Amino acid sequence: MPRPEFTRRTLVAAGLALPLLPARLLAAARVIDPADHGAVGDGDAIETRAIQAAIDAAARAGGGTVRLRPGVYRSGALFVASGVTLDVARGATLRGVGDIAAYPMMPTRVAGIEMPWPAALVNLYRVRDARVTGEGIIDGDGKVFWDSYWRMRRAYDPRGLRWAADYDCRRPRLIQVFDCDRVRVDGLMLTRSGFWTVHVCYSRDVTVADLTIRNNIGGRGPSTDGVDIDSSERVRVERCDISVNDDALCIKAGRDWDGLRVARPCRDVTIRDCVVRDALAGMTFGSETSGGFRNIDIAGLTIMHPVPIGIFFKSGSTRGGTIRDIRIADVVMQDVATLFQVNLNWYPNYSYAKIPAGLATVPPHYRALATPVPRDKGLPHISGVSIDNVRAVGGKIAFQAAAYPDAPLDSFTFRKLRLDVREGGEIADARNWRFEDCTIDTLDGTPPALLRSTGVTGL
Repeated sequence: MPRPEFTRRTLVAAGLALPLLPARLLAAARVIDPADHGAVGDGDAIETRAIQAAIDAAARAGGGTVRLRPGVYRSGALFVASGVTLDVARGATLRGVGDIAAYPMMPTRVAGIEMPWPAALVNLYRVRDARVTGEGIIDGDGKVFWDSYWRMRRAYDPRGLRWAADYDCRRPRLIQVFDCDRVRVDGLMLTRSGFWTVHVCYSRDVTVADLTIRNNIGGRGPSTDGVDIDSSERVRVERCDISVNDDALCIKAGRDWDGLRVARPCRDVTIRDCVVRDALAGMTFGSETSGGFRNIDIAGLTIMHPVPIGIFFKSGSTRGGTIRDIRIADVVMQDVATLFQVNLNWYPNYSYAKIPAGLATVPPHYRALATPVPRDKGLPHISGVSIDNVRAVGGKIAFQAAAYPDAPLDSFTFRKLRLDVREGGEIADARNWRFEDCTIDTLDGTPPALLRSTGVTGL
């Protein structure tokens, strides 16, 4: 008797066939171990080639997960490919090497200027459907880069080049997401970044979630921002716990002439349920505002001492940009010195570049920074900001807000503020501000002073 042929058709008819998995699910289920490509995880070997080989193998196979198992993996710049997940498992540490040559120069944007800059330790660069995840640690081991910055500052400041130091002292970011679609960074402990920690630039549909960022270990590194969202759209940041030495959560969109040339806004950003334990400011807009911000929705922030500024809008008279449709709600601040600050003439020695006479060489980024911007294009414009349900105790100053008489802060609405502060502070250059159901409890009972302001009601 002939043997029956068990084809998929007969198995389906009998109800015994398993469903065919889509190719993308099969690829996601594929796990590649860098140990198969020579990685040892002993904390001594430089593992860049082995880990990158595993990533490249996953990409050639159509996607998959590259999993770092427990151990310490020292590495230079890594590039995660489309369709690939880099998973740093619990007990694993990916640690950056201290040699800047291990981070190749590449086109990007840094601090608002398009220019070559060292690659990050982990790069998602012009890729789609990629992820960096895990319960392990990515450690920039950044003190060598922090120290190099302070050495440069000591040389540059007396020469009138304070504004140039941040661009000339090239330091690697921890994670770069550049010109990407549908990527995710989540779950990890990120620590000791040499420069910004997570930089999302020119990207779409990005999620950053469940990160613990601890940069102030073994020192306090300059420019160690937490999460920077830069001229990107449809970005969601949620459940991050942040301790850094600069801005914790920051919206950016280019600087001065170069940012106005690029003219790419940052829009449709959602930030939810984050904790800021240490930073220069908890939630920052700027100072790179040139492309503008719109439709930014923030809720569920907790900001605590020693953070000196809670919510901070900063820019300069050469930045330009339109900032509108900003919604901030459900914020708790504890022992934060200044609760709300708007400074649109921020840090002049850094914000306004002037090339000293007789400089031997003038690199392209100096010219970009120093190109004059007409006043009508350089003044930033902020309007349509709503701030709701804020509770603050132990603060020093409620408001330090000022703009320009010809570019006032327009149409701010504050609802359900419960602020316990020493003094109200000052609000200048405000137009059409409304305070609804707000209590600002100061030592002398005096509300914020109003300067050059019209249409402020409810104080």
